[in-house]
Amino acid sequence: MTIPILEKMFRLRANHTTFRREVIGGLTTFMTMAYIVIVNPAILELGAKMDFQAVMGATCLASAFATLMMGLVARYPIALAPGMGLNAFFSFEICAAMGVPWQVALGMVFISGAVFTILTLLRVREMILEAIPECLKLATAAGIGLFIAFIGLEHAGVIDIDSETLVTMGNLRRPATLLALGGLALTAILLARKVRGAIIIGILASGVVALATGMVRFTGLTGLPPVGKVFGRLDILGAFRLEYIAPIVVLLFFDMFDTIGTLIGVSSQAGFLRHGKLPRATQALLSDSVGTMVGAATGTCTVTSYIESAAGVAEGARTGLANVVTALLFVVAFFFAPLAQMFGSGVAVSRTVQVAGELEQYTVLLYPVTAPALIVVGFLMMSNVGRIKWSQVTEGIPAFLTIILMPLTFSISHGLAIGFISYPLLKALSGQARKVHWLIYALAGLFVLRYIFLPL
Repeated sequence: MTIPILEKMFRLRANHTTFRREVIGGLTTFMTMAYIVIVNPAILELGAKMDFQAVMGATCLASAFATLMMGLVARYPIALAPGMGLNAFFSFEICAAMGVPWQVALGMVFISGAVFTILTLLRVREMILEAIPECLKLATAAGIGLFIAFIGLEHAGVIDIDSETLVTMGNLRRPATLLALGGLALTAILLARKVRGAIIIGILASGVVALATGMVRFTGLTGLPPVGKVFGRLDILGAFRLEYIAPIVVLLFFDMFDTIGTLIGVSSQAGFLRHGKLPRATQALLSDSVGTMVGAATGTCTVTSYIESAAGVAEGARTGLANVVTALLFVVAFFFAPLAQMFGSGVAVSRTVQVAGELEQYTVLLYPVTAPALIVVGFLMMSNVGRIKWSQVTEGIPAFLTIILMPLTFSISHGLAIGFISYPLLKALSGQARKVHWLIYALAGLFVLRYIFLPL
């Protein structure tokens, strides 16, 4: 069956698809990325201290808007939502480590989106993307993956702090940790069996067990999130400070890496590329950058294109109609805030740590329902590491430093900064200075000045 208005808007026949395929594709994409509705507010609550339900509502609204814009303006079946890795940088780096109020951090996100929009309209983005070496692009994704997995293991109680070795194995006999391990095993099995929506199924299954065992309290299924707590609360003027330039640049680069990589990956799979180029690329990139600005206004971190869209493409999605379906499902999810918070809530456990030869006991929160999702997403982001040219020392060492320092310094920006400093330095000292774009030298200089003049 073909609906005339949809045929006119999306040219279903010309794209060798049908209404049914687009609906199934849009549903599949939503199922594979629906975990973000729970995981994103959980991350922003932990580091940025933002209201869980309010961020959950903002996540749904921003995802629906950006996904719909991509579907109607660029007409591609590539969904968007707040980015994993970008939300960790926003929450744990900018807000927690730097001490930036989340309102100002949202202003920084808005500015990065505005700059991305300007660069897209001026077509400068190609120069920037070509200047950044492939090894650092790949290492950034892998390093963020390790960082997110590290947080997930901590939230699961699998790893714990130690006064002598910094980290150690946690108490695996805790009920909350056993639940997290069970959720991780279930999600891994579903992924291995190529079940669509493996991550969200793992979250829901773990949530049901947590509810049945009394680890979390039933707070209801449906209800409107209090989005007013974060909607329109961004502080753009407060973000115009010298010390905020570096994190804004990092937000911009992360978004560009994610977006271009996803667009190329999904477009290659779907056959959208023409002579190596993507038609309507400007519209697609604008959907991302404008989505980031709208996301900041609604109260969430950087919005970016999701590689999970490849699952919908695999089910036959070829037009923006699939995105319309995905966007509508995000709107539906908006009305399930109590359910999301119930699954994202923490479980109080007691920890015993030896400090100066004495045992000290304190209470912490574990997140056994969402922790497995963080670990699995970290695993998926590590897939890029095999494409790094490890045999070339000037490529491998900067990539290695970028990857290893992100989790070990608990800082995405420090890992990225050392990567950008070490890459041109090694190239120049090994007689390959001309192989490095001038922009990389400029960025390296900025990062060096940041370490000299600004607090760590």
